[in-house]
Amino acid sequence: MGTLILILGVALWAGAHLFKRLAPERRASMGEAAKGPVAIALVASIVLMTIGYRMADPIWLWVSPHWMVHVNNLLVFIGFYLFAVSGMKTNLHQRIRHPQLSGFKAWAVAHLLVVGTVQGVILFGGLLAWAVVSVILINRAERQWTRPPEAAGWKEGVALVGALFATLVVGQIHGWLGPWPFAGG
Repeated sequence: MGTLILILGVALWAGAHLFKRLAPERRASMGEAAKGPVAIALVASIVLMTIGYRMADPIWLWVSPHWMVHVNNLLVFIGFYLFAVSGMKTNLHQRIRHPQLSGFKAWAVAHLLVVGTVQGVILFGGLLAWAVVSVILINRAERQWTRPPEAAGWKEGVALVGALFATLVVGQIHGWLGPWPFAGG
């Protein structure tokens, strides 16, 4: 039952995010009124993914070597950094068209490396697939990309510090709610 709830949550997440890309006329006709139902669908998807993941009995496909936790943490840090790059419009944003989705993909791959269960593959693999499909659909719909203007150099440093802070804080919360994400814990 947990696996089915998890699959439903991942599907709802993808559907809510892809609604604009897969049904652009319908989404446009709803205007601002679509934001509420989409937000509710996203919150529901997170609830379903959390409940489904926790309910599902782990079926192990592989066990990662202990050192893989370091690769995981590096990729999670990169994911947070790319989110900061997007929010702050740093100079790296001039080279990466979709920094948030790229960061999300880094986060998903990081978790796939260390969570070798069927439900891990469903959750993190499903979210990775959604991010990949999103980039493809956005690039098809908006072929031209106007690079953002050059940013002040200090923004890169602030983005790095912010990403490090986010990694540490989210890691601590992760440890309270689930497995400890850092080596030696």
